[in-house]
Amino acid sequence: MTVLSRRRDLKLIVTSATMNAEKFSMFYGNAPCFTIPGRTFPVEIFHNKSPCEDYVDSAVKQVLQIHLSLPPGDILVFMTGQEDIEITCQVVNERLSQLDEPAPLSVLPIYSQMPADLQAKIFEPTSDGRRKVIVATNIAETSLTVDGILYVVDAGYSKLKVYNPKVGMDALQITPISQANANQRTGRAGRTGSGFCYRLYTEMAFRNEMFANNIPEIQRTNLANTVLLLKSLGVKNLLEFDFMDPPPQANMLNSMYQLWVLGALDNIGDLTPVGRKMSEFPMEPSMAKMLIASVEYKCSAEMLTIVSMLSVPSVFYRPKERMEEADAAREKFNVPESDHLTLLNVFNQWKSHQFRDDWGIRHFLHPKLLRKAREVRVQLEDIMKFQKMEIISAGTDFDTIRKAICAGYFHQAARVKGIGEFVNIRTGLPTHLHPTSALYGLGYTPTYVIYHELILTSKEYMTQVTAVDAFWLAELGSVFYSVKEKNFDERGNRRATDREFSRRAELETEMARQREETAKKAVEEALAKKTASGSSSKVIVPGTPRHIGIGAGSRVSQTPRRRGGI
Repeated sequence: MTVLSRRRDLKLIVTSATMNAEKFSMFYGNAPCFTIPGRTFPVEIFHNKSPCEDYVDSAVKQVLQIHLSLPPGDILVFMTGQEDIEITCQVVNERLSQLDEPAPLSVLPIYSQMPADLQAKIFEPTSDGRRKVIVATNIAETSLTVDGILYVVDAGYSKLKVYNPKVGMDALQITPISQANANQRTGRAGRTGSGFCYRLYTEMAFRNEMFANNIPEIQRTNLANTVLLLKSLGVKNLLEFDFMDPPPQANMLNSMYQLWVLGALDNIGDLTPVGRKMSEFPMEPSMAKMLIASVEYKCSAEMLTIVSMLSVPSVFYRPKERMEEADAAREKFNVPESDHLTLLNVFNQWKSHQFRDDWGIRHFLHPKLLRKAREVRVQLEDIMKFQKMEIISAGTDFDTIRKAICAGYFHQAARVKGIGEFVNIRTGLPTHLHPTSALYGLGYTPTYVIYHELILTSKEYMTQVTAVDAFWLAELGSVFYSVKEKNFDERGNRRATDREFSRRAELETEMARQREETAKKAVEEALAKKTASGSSSKVIVPGTPRHIGIGAGSRVSQTPRRRGGI
């Protein structure tokens, strides 16, 4: 708004097929809205009469009912993620095979991690004209349009990443969709003709339980990158900044603290020279710090590759029907000490094979994502050259590379607690190695690790993990960690043991002295009784002089003095 008020010649045009136009209009001073009606066909909506207990099972039953009893037309099913999609496809095929001569049906999954050639199958017409069932995530709401969709089955849920600033963890949560999402999904059935939408939730749930619009992403994600950008633009007081959707204050303060820890902000919240350099890179602050540190450690060429591979989704592909082959192919790239070095190994192997797509497909890698990582690397290399940052290779000095990685993620460190189980050093939160990690299932478990991200699914899993040295953590993250004196614990234990032995020896000496005094006293009492009764017999006790004979020539003998012990 400040720029628009100063630049009368500047025109800002905001376009979208799904956003809340009135909200944007009010934010920009009641700017005029223009609506371009699209060509849509009527869609008849059916709601469940009662809430369903299992949306996957309900979706399968609805698909089979449509296929067996309704006119031809392709079906689009909305599910939450890859796991639900694969289970839905599997159960549809299994139940279809149990029927007597059903009409042929082509079941096709689609999600972001699928290779492009498999995603393209949903757009291809079937050779024999059979009906298609496309099971998709919310990517099918707006990002793609498939001709021939006549029926939509809406499970009513989606998977969202929500950031928890208290523990610094992203949680993948399955949440109900908004009314805007539901209407967008319904519209998929009316693109090429009149259609039908089957909602697996009640009409009351739609009207009373669903939000009108999605929760804005700025209110549920880590804002460290946004804060760094605003600071680089000269914004002083972020808590009073005019956001369209103000994020939670806890998120803002946590992001500022994270930047201070990385050295991007000083003690009064102003941008430091390191922070200024970090703001030039379009990535997470931790990755930017890692890249800057790599120049000092003379491994910036390798770090460019690692950061580029982290900037794209996972390049590994694991199809359900060939999981063992995919796992075996992945293990060939594993570097036991580090997932980051594993990604470096993948890129270097691909490079040594002339960046060929067929090599990537053969090794269960996404060629499209590998190419994207290569493009990102070229972009980052240009930024480094513009910033006059030296690009040097460390060769096979992997320890130096791991230390540079630690420079960006020392604040996300964990200590081993058990087999595959760790505990966050700062928060005490139990964490686990993800089964896809190169460190998972090794014969040994490193004592200290750093991780790229903490994600809550069925457990708190660390992703992209690297083993680090305790001294690196103390050197790079001295605000959190320190190293005890070498052998401090062993010496302390030895001193405690010596003290215990001394205490026991003193106790035994005292007990022996008391026993001797008791015995001597008993003898003296017995002697006194005999003397009182007139007896002339003598009792010889230890230390009492004994007269061997009578007269001047007699010799007095004493018991020898004990020189130690009893």
